[in-house]
Amino acid sequence: MCEPFLGTWKLISSEKFDEYMKELGVGFATRKIAGVAKPNVIITSNGGVITITTESSFKNTEISFKLKEEFDEITADDRKVKSICVMNKIVSTRVYEKA
Repeated sequence: MCEPFLGTWKLISSEKFDEYMKELGVGFATRKIAGVAKPNVIITSNGGVITITTESSFKNTEISFKLKEEFDEITADDRKVKSICVMNKIVSTRVYEKA
């Protein structure tokens, strides 16, 4: 099901990411640093567990989860959250292309 997404991806563009981070409560300095980062994202699958590794000059992160199951995530600024794509009607769009 997720095979088309497996592999390494590099960020090409980002829209409203600052607004998205602000809505999450990310501080000003962290937002500015994260906003200019151009991370690579590596997506793998093993036994039904999806792992997403994000590598940038700012910080590296990794999350693992099973599809259709809610999971806790520790954000790049070390907050514990539930993974959510939409926050209070603000949608962050980040465009990647396969590397």
